[in-house]
Amino acid sequence: MANTPQSQKRARQTERRTAVNKARRSRIRTFLRKVEEAIAGGDAQVAAQALQAAQPELMRGVTKGVVHKNTASRKISRLAARVKALSKA
Repeated sequence: MANTPQSQKRARQTERRTAVNKARRSRIRTFLRKVEEAIAGGDAQVAAQALQAAQPELMRGVTKGVVHKNTASRKISRLAARVKALSKA
């Protein structure tokens, strides 16, 4: 347990930041799931729109420190390739 006033304050701050980060991570996963579902559904136009909505959300997660930059770039790249392949087929 935190003993000093400083460590008590840091514990409170950590708790708040954890809640915010958890909510942000959950929001990002929801956007990614919508893209996945659109791809599974086979509708290229809906998938493209879902990807357009997911990209800024993912990159916002990068700027807020929730997701690593390379992870977000990799996810966007792979989803974009799948959406592109869907639109060609």
